[in-house]
Amino acid sequence: MSIFDKCFAFTRAEEAQQLGLYPYFTPIQEVRGNKVMIDGQEVIMVGSNNYLGLLDHPQVKQAAKDAIDRYGAATCGSRFLNGTLDIHVQLEKRLAEFMQTEAAVTFSTGFQTNQGIITTLVGRGDAVITDRMDHASIIDACRLSYGEVHTFHHNDMDDLKRVLSSLDEGIDKLIVVDGVFSMEGDLTNLPGVVELGKAYNCQILVDDAHGLGVMGINGRGTAEHFGLEDQIDLVMGTFSKSFASLGGFVVGGAKVISYIKHHSRALIFSASITPASVATALATLDLIEKEPERRERLWAITDKMRSGFQAMGYDTGPTQSPVIPVMVGDDAKTFMLWKALRKQGVFTNPVVYPAVPHGQALIRTSYSATHTDEELDTVLACFEASGKALGILS
Repeated sequence: MSIFDKCFAFTRAEEAQQLGLYPYFTPIQEVRGNKVMIDGQEVIMVGSNNYLGLLDHPQVKQAAKDAIDRYGAATCGSRFLNGTLDIHVQLEKRLAEFMQTEAAVTFSTGFQTNQGIITTLVGRGDAVITDRMDHASIIDACRLSYGEVHTFHHNDMDDLKRVLSSLDEGIDKLIVVDGVFSMEGDLTNLPGVVELGKAYNCQILVDDAHGLGVMGINGRGTAEHFGLEDQIDLVMGTFSKSFASLGGFVVGGAKVISYIKHHSRALIFSASITPASVATALATLDLIEKEPERRERLWAITDKMRSGFQAMGYDTGPTQSPVIPVMVGDDAKTFMLWKALRKQGVFTNPVVYPAVPHGQALIRTSYSATHTDEELDTVLACFEASGKALGILS
């Protein structure tokens, strides 16, 4: 027996490649706005999390270039030691002001951010309670913590109450939920979570990776959308979506953020965010604050696409966001639909188990404020033609 036996037994990827149905790790050769080049073919991108269309904004790209000229390509150190630049501090100050909280701290990736928060705060004798559909970074962080891990059925407040009522009143408890769930695009029942959190003396962490910049009148996320910003203890966000950069952050009370900064192994033992990524995040934050029309356009696009899919007969699930799933169910048909769309020049993301439950495979689409009506009409036409050809649509 060998620890590598599982590797040699894994053949699904090779089988899919042989059938021409392997959709992952696709090399993109060039990016031109909402179109990308793949194998020499220009393809409309509806699989990116570039929600506000800032990825190639001239101001954003110039900020990244200027940062490299001033600071170099990397920090070559952790925030704790030599890796803190003045722009790291500036970004954290700006984020705290934008989110109307006391303090912020940034991490090098969003995945690492959840690990840094949860493993630092949840210790032996504590309990962490999560929605079963929470992001993998939350799930893994909970596993790495020393606390008791409890889950509740997706957005089921009765089940959350059942879990909370089963716990000892004397233990410290943290509820962790996604603001916007990344596959189906639905929102957490934040009012229900807040009500139960108060009743059972819990702190609440919202992972708003897909909500920040998008949800709320000012783009401050799901808590702003529900009018509950003052009821949430911590909000986690990423720079790899609306902020068109790389990294993550958490905002909250100053004492809590200070504790995380001085105790999080994920922060202390990792190199800090590169200068270009920090400068990009600062530049996009400026645009998020100054150009609310981007958010307005994104929601108009979201309504158009959701209505368009539904009018064809597609099931778009419970989405309430610019993440619009096209529910297929069968894995094979999902991959065939993905392939048909790619041939017609549309980039989408096929999602199967374990990212979604068995039998709930889907094509995940997501939109940018800079998509044109012509691009969107082309996407809808391709979905209709492919769906009918495959017998998904009648």
